[in-house]
Parts: sequence; structure tokens; C-alpha cells
Amino acid sequence: MADDLFLIDIDRILREKAPSKAKYVPGFVVSYLKRIIHQDELNEFLVRSQGKVGVEFLEACMEFLDAHLDVRGLENLPDDGRLCTFVSNHPLGGQDGISLGYILGKHYDGRVKYLVNDLLMNLHGLAPLCIPINKTGRQAKDFPLQVEAGFSSDNHIIMFPAGLCSRRQQGVIKDLEWKKTFVVKSVQRQRDVVPIHFEGRNSDFFYNLANLCKALGIKFNIAMLYLADEMLKNRHKTFRVTIGKPIPWQTFDRSRSATEWAQYVKDVVYTL
Repeated sequence: MADDLFLIDIDRILREKAPSKAKYVPGFVVSYLKRIIHQDELNEFLVRSQGKVGVEFLEACMEFLDAHLDVRGLENLPDDGRLCTFVSNHPLGGQDGISLGYILGKHYDGRVKYLVNDLLMNLHGLAPLCIPINKTGRQAKDFPLQVEAGFSSDNHIIMFPAGLCSRRQQGVIKDLEWKKTFVVKSVQRQRDVVPIHFEGRNSDFFYNLANLCKALGIKFNIAMLYLADEMLKNRHKTFRVTIGKPIPWQTFDRSRSATEWAQYVKDVVYTL
């Protein structure tokens, strides 16, 4: 990683992503984007936390968000040296990822890695804990190699198998389908799977926007632009985190497909 400090810069992003059109974007639109992304406030935090990396950076994030945790089931965390895959529902898109990294990072002395969107590698304090995943563009062909590198490492793996944060479906706020990757790779690398349930929700506006975009057939994840806003709306809260008993990797046999086993683990998570 470069040593220079990463700061959010909407003007620069527009120039780089749409060089021929950026100058035509109305100023009020740019100002609105800066406001919903909380550019100034987040940049102030990034400046203050410069030099903090890994679990120390996550601790700074917890303090910045004034996030409090009610953790149940700590006794279920394996302490016998075996490597595990920790999988959780993804209700928020902010505090849930930070909190799980903080809990597990503290418990396992920093020996944890997230499989995350490669955009998060820009956060230098978080980058040492990340295995970047890019499923689009030129890097898409490297996706299997990136996943393999994570599961073959000597770190515990943290995953949100839904990929996206939860959506409201038929009146119920719940994850979308869980992808089977964590099942396939956990069996290959003989990692037990530890289910975790994180209690929380985003605003009605977020869920309504996501469903509207889906109804209109808009493929770009517009709701993602509002995740920083949702994260700051969820400041000063206490979140219940429930850690379930490890599921032995041998459980995932040929009696079900990997996709069906992924759904099984998802169901376990929602009973915690």
C-alpha cells in the first residue's frame, strides 16, 4: 500500500470515472453526493486515525461510530488452533463488518482476513485485514485465485456470503441468497464454519430505494451510495452479536448441493 493518506474526493472520482462528462454535472448534484457520503466528516476521521492499522484501526472506527456490542456466545469461538470460516448475515453494510473484525481480530490477535470488495483496499488502515475481491472488469478472472489465497492462508476468514447488505423482501428484512463459495472452500481447506448473527437494520428509505431500483431494472447499486449515510444514522447504538457453535466441515457432505448447504447455514444464522 502507498503511504499517502487516502481521502474521499468526489470531484476527483467524477473526473476520473467520467472525464468527458464531469464538467457537466451540476454543482448541486456534486454537493449532494458529498453530503450523503459525508465526505468532510469521514475525511476528518481518516486524518485523525492515520497510522492506525488492522485491529487498532477497527477500534478507532468503533469509537468514531460510538458503537457498543452485546456479544453472546464467545465461548463458541474455537481456541484449539484450527482455522475457521466465520459467516454472518449483513444487515447494515458498516457497523456489522467493523464490529465482527474487531471482535474476532481482538480474540485471535489480528489473525483474521475479510474477503471484501477491492474498493476497501483504499482504506489503508483496513487493508492489512483484507483480501480484495473484484468480480467485474479485468480483475474478474483473478477472482478464484483471490479466494484461494484467502482460504489457504493461516488466517481465520470473515465472510458475508450474501455479498450485499440485507434487503426488505415481502416485508421481512433479510439477506439475499447466500453464495456457496464459503462452503466449497471450507470443505477443501478443512475449515469449520462458525455462524454469526448480527442484529440491526438500515432505514426505511434505504430499503425502499433498493426495491425501487430493482423494480425499475436499474442494475447499478444506487443504494450503496447511501451506506455511509446509513452508517452514521446508526451511530451511538448497541448491537447484539450472537456467535453460534462451529459447524464441522465434514457436515457439508454430498447429501445436499453446496448451494443447499449455504442456505442451511443461513437458516442456522437466523435462528441464533
